[in-house]
Amino acid sequence: MIIQPKHEIFTLVVLEVFKVVGQLNIDGDNMSREFNLTASRWKVLGTIGLSKQLLTVSEISRHVGQSRQAVQRLVDIMLDDGLLIMEENPNHKRAKYIKLTKLGQKIHERLYVKQIDWAKKYSADIDKKNLERTLEVLKQISR
Repeated sequence: MIIQPKHEIFTLVVLEVFKVVGQLNIDGDNMSREFNLTASRWKVLGTIGLSKQLLTVSEISRHVGQSRQAVQRLVDIMLDDGLLIMEENPNHKRAKYIKLTKLGQKIHERLYVKQIDWAKKYSADIDKKNLERTLEVLKQISR
C-alpha cells in the first residue's frame, strides 16, 4: 500500500471535483434544454429563485463561483429572454437587484421538480452520512 501525502490526496480530490463539475454541467444542460437554458443560466435562475433576499449581479456571482462579468453576460441574456427583471437598489445607485419574472419563476419551479427526480436517482446508492460529510468537506474547501 502506497501512503500518499495529504497534499497529493487533496490534488486528487480537486481533479475528481473538476470531473464531477463537467458531468454536472452536461446533466444541467440536458435537463434545462427544453426551457432554452444552459446549466450556467440555470445556476443563475436557481440562485435567485432559492435566495431569501434580493441579490445583485455581484452577489449572484459569489454564490455561483463565477466572475461578475460572466454572470452579468448571463443576466443580460436572461433579461432579453424575459426570465429576469431589474429592480432599483436603495443601497446602491448602479448595482440593481435581479429578480425572476413570472416566466422565470415558472421555469425555476419546473426545473426544481425535474432536479429532485434526478437527485433521487443519482443519490440512491450513496449513504446519507457520506453525502453529509462530503458536503461539509466541500464547504470547508470553498471557504
